[in-house]
Amino acid sequence: MQYLIVIEKTETGYSAYSPDLLGCVSTGATREEVEQNMHEAIEFHLDGLKLEGLEIPQPTTSSAYVEVAA
Repeated sequence: MQYLIVIEKTETGYSAYSPDLLGCVSTGATREEVEQNMHEAIEFHLDGLKLEGLEIPQPTTSSAYVEVAA
Protein backbone atom coordinates (compact mmCIF):
# COMPACT_ATOMS: atom_id res chain seq x y z
CA MET A 1 0.00 0.00 0.00
CA GLN A 2 1.07 3.56 -0.56
CA TYR A 3 0.11 6.20 2.00
CA LEU A 4 0.38 9.91 1.31
CA ILE A 5 2.60 11.76 3.75
CA VAL A 6 2.64 15.52 4.21
CA ILE A 7 6.10 16.94 4.90
CA GLU A 8 6.54 20.36 6.46
CA LYS A 9 9.70 22.38 7.07
CA THR A 10 10.16 23.39 10.71
CA GLU A 11 12.67 25.61 12.51
CA THR A 12 14.75 22.54 13.44
CA GLY A 13 14.22 20.22 10.47
CA TYR A 14 11.14 18.52 9.09
CA SER A 15 7.94 16.98 10.38
CA ALA A 16 5.50 14.69 8.59
CA TYR A 17 2.15 13.00 9.02
CA SER A 18 -0.16 10.74 7.06
CA PRO A 19 -3.75 12.01 6.70
CA ASP A 20 -4.99 8.42 6.30
CA LEU A 21 -3.40 7.22 9.56
CA LEU A 22 -4.61 9.33 12.46
CA GLY A 23 -1.79 9.98 14.93
CA CYS A 24 0.98 8.64 12.71
CA VAL A 25 3.65 11.36 12.74
CA SER A 26 7.42 11.70 12.70
CA THR A 27 10.26 14.20 12.50
CA GLY A 28 13.74 14.33 11.05
CA ALA A 29 16.68 16.65 10.62
CA THR A 30 16.53 16.32 6.81
CA ARG A 31 13.82 15.60 4.28
CA GLU A 32 15.37 12.20 3.59
CA GLU A 33 15.45 11.38 7.29
CA VAL A 34 11.81 12.33 7.87
CA GLU A 35 10.75 10.22 4.88
CA GLN A 36 12.63 7.20 6.27
CA ASN A 37 11.26 7.83 9.75
CA MET A 38 7.71 8.03 8.37
CA HIS A 39 8.21 4.75 6.53
CA GLU A 40 9.15 3.14 9.85
CA ALA A 41 6.34 4.95 11.71
CA ILE A 42 3.73 3.72 9.23
CA GLU A 43 4.96 0.14 9.49
CA PHE A 44 4.89 0.40 13.30
CA HIS A 45 1.43 1.98 13.24
CA LEU A 46 0.01 -0.75 10.98
CA ASP A 47 1.61 -3.50 13.10
CA GLY A 48 -0.06 -2.00 16.18
CA LEU A 49 -3.45 -1.94 14.48
CA LYS A 50 -3.02 -5.60 13.46
CA LEU A 51 -2.06 -6.61 17.02
CA GLU A 52 -5.18 -4.90 18.35
CA GLY A 53 -7.34 -6.66 15.75
CA LEU A 54 -8.31 -3.35 14.18
CA GLU A 55 -8.95 -2.71 10.52
CA ILE A 56 -6.09 -1.37 8.39
CA PRO A 57 -7.25 1.91 6.79
CA GLN A 58 -7.09 1.93 3.02
CA PRO A 59 -5.16 4.87 1.61
CA THR A 60 -7.67 7.32 0.15
CA THR A 61 -5.99 10.72 0.39
CA SER A 62 -4.54 12.28 -2.74
CA SER A 63 -2.81 15.55 -3.43
CA ALA A 64 -2.58 18.14 -6.17
CA TYR A 65 -0.93 21.48 -6.74
CA VAL A 66 -2.96 24.49 -7.81
CA GLU A 67 -1.17 27.25 -9.68
CA VAL A 68 -2.17 30.82 -8.89
CA ALA A 69 -0.67 34.22 -9.65
CA ALA A 70 1.18 35.58 -6.64
